[in-house]
Amino acid sequence: MSDCASFCLESYLSEKKIAVEQALARYLDNPKSHPAVIFEATRYSLFAGGKRIRPVLCIAAWEALGGGKKDDDIMPAACALEMIHSYSLVHDDLPAMDNDDLRRGVPTSHRVFGEDIAILAGDALLTLAFELLSRPDLMVGIDFARRLQVINIIAVAAGMNGLIGGQVLDLKSEGQKIGLTALKQMHGLKTGALIAAALKAGGILAGGDAAALEALACFGQRIGLSFQIADDLLNVEGDMALLGKNTGSDAKRGKATFPALLGCEESRNLASRLTEEAVAALAGFDRKADPLRKLAGFIIARKS
Repeated sequence: MSDCASFCLESYLSEKKIAVEQALARYLDNPKSHPAVIFEATRYSLFAGGKRIRPVLCIAAWEALGGGKKDDDIMPAACALEMIHSYSLVHDDLPAMDNDDLRRGVPTSHRVFGEDIAILAGDALLTLAFELLSRPDLMVGIDFARRLQVINIIAVAAGMNGLIGGQVLDLKSEGQKIGLTALKQMHGLKTGALIAAALKAGGILAGGDAAALEALACFGQRIGLSFQIADDLLNVEGDMALLGKNTGSDAKRGKATFPALLGCEESRNLASRLTEEAVAALAGFDRKADPLRKLAGFIIARKS
């Protein structure tokens, strides 16, 4: 890799997305080993599209710390993160939550399979993620202490002190007036925690030291918030055809969002500041971290 300016993010994202999706197809269990409908429902949501940002960040962090070329040492963790993210979207779309009919341009899981199977499909994806992380035949090049550390970090990020806790705050804040500190806390948990965990997991599996892991966590926390700001802005200003889902839903539900609190322009300014801080956190990294630097800018510039 020559330098950040000449690095082609589009090619990198395409290459990693293909690799992740090939691995997901391998890791998704044999459809004959369980009821056909649950296999269909889990596969439906897992392969419904998306940029695979969380697994790509995990892989990029692993590469930034010299993780090497052996994908088998990182891909199970990367895919587990995508499974957790997919499960969260299935449950987020349910009538009891956001009650969305479309996700990435196709009907949501509960619209296709019913609420009962959609709930179970989400549960299946979550448990499959930890089955994957703990399989003794995978990531054989990584010592067990590091693997256990990664499992713990991802579990915390997905649980009450992370994604689930943030989702609860999001639901309870509907129709309420909350300040910027509370809004950052909510989205730092709901969106930022799993993104930060993806980066830290990649760093741990690459054998990064404490300083490097702290830098990756700092980077992740900031791009996690900027990611959410971008999502909030797209819900206000985005193109429904590109997004593959309805816009304006946040305002209709009275959700606490950055544009609702700060306005669109100041939200964009905050996202830009967070991105600058994220890139600054990687100052001690060499050019192997260029994909991370470019991804930080991509997150706030995306249109879907």
